[in-house]
Amino acid sequence: MADNLIYKIYSDKRTVFSLQEIAMIVNEPDFQKLKQRVNYFVRTNKLLNPRRGIYAKDNYSLEELACKVYKPAYISLEYVLQKSGVIFQYDSRVTAISYLSRSITVDENELVFRKIKNEILFSSLGITTLTNGVSIASPARAFLDTLYLNKAYYFDNIAGVDKNEIIKILPIFRSVRLTKQVQNIIEYAGHK
Repeated sequence: MADNLIYKIYSDKRTVFSLQEIAMIVNEPDFQKLKQRVNYFVRTNKLLNPRRGIYAKDNYSLEELACKVYKPAYISLEYVLQKSGVIFQYDSRVTAISYLSRSITVDENELVFRKIKNEILFSSLGITTLTNGVSIASPARAFLDTLYLNKAYYFDNIAGVDKNEIIKILPIFRSVRLTKQVQNIIEYAGHK
């Protein structure tokens, strides 16, 4: 029975789980019993426990962890902009948008969460949810999130950011300052 639990967890494509998700995977209604079994696997190094209430396989995804630590959350800001070539300076942190601002270190990796208004956080415009449960912003959404949270920000190369997507997502921010700033940046980029 115990081996079946670990087999089912390792057969799942996700790498990070809450206890509720493990309960659904193994169809175990008795939470207390399940918690004891899962904690046994943590003690015997078959599962990791990177944060309270969160369990992971070896070589778990930091992106998955970031989306589970403070739910709801999605990967955005510098992490997405760096991966899409909009900013060039290397930053090893995983940056996310959530309902609070925090910076935590897990296994020597820094996860940075920035708070944003709920109506922006809960909008799915420009956000993709992958099969492993990771929600990640498009470069256009990350660009807007960054400008919304930082009045002054330098972007190395916005040529690859979809201008039409920016215009489509912009209304969810309801910010006159952001709208003017985006118009100026797009106009300036068009003259280069």
